[in-house]
Amino acid sequence: MPPSSGGGAVTRSTLRQQIADALRDEVLAGRLQPGQEFTVKEIAEQYGVSATPVREALVDLAAQGLLDADQHRGFHVHEYSVADYSGIVEARGLVTDGMFDAIERGHERFRRTDAPRVAAALAGVRRRAEEARRAALAGDLTVLIGYDLRFWRELGALFGNPYLSDFLHRLRVQSWVCAVQHLRKLADLRGVLWCRHTDLVDALAQRDTAAARAIVQACDAHALTLIERLAAR
Repeated sequence: MPPSSGGGAVTRSTLRQQIADALRDEVLAGRLQPGQEFTVKEIAEQYGVSATPVREALVDLAAQGLLDADQHRGFHVHEYSVADYSGIVEARGLVTDGMFDAIERGHERFRRTDAPRVAAALAGVRRRAEEARRAALAGDLTVLIGYDLRFWRELGALFGNPYLSDFLHRLRVQSWVCAVQHLRKLADLRGVLWCRHTDLVDALAQRDTAAARAIVQACDAHALTLIERLAAR
């Protein structure tokens, strides 16, 4: 049974989403390990709720690739391999590459990056970037994951396509789920984690897609090299 984070009882509003979010955070924090098993009943008792919203939340997480259903037994945390991680990083790179293509084609939201609406949205994304950078430099993995996911979700939302934003968010959650099991092997993550979020925002604000592509490619290469090295320990 997964450990409780001590957050208290979940309220009855949006129980399904709250439980799904809480369990996802447990996985990302490394408190739920790959392969760890649990049942609907155990989660329901932990949060003091009925089985129905718990079952729905677990099915949602299974659909997102974070959990696997064990017939007649319950669920367990999905176990990603390094090869899986490589495939996920490649997929998310293709999505971001498509975003940069849209800028190059003159996507209406980026024809004028100084337009009030676009400028305000980019300013919000930049704030997330600055927080992510600070967390990365401090080696605070939990805080970094939270800001990194918000950063990319808000960046994707700039294109006005919720399907693109949702797909990229799912890929980034999966990549973090795979990465945390290896990153938490290191006692000190200062100077280890990618921290060029603000550089990426600056490049996009200037519509410099060549620089943006180079930044993302360097990020992906850094991530793959790091995880492969840690997995080999």
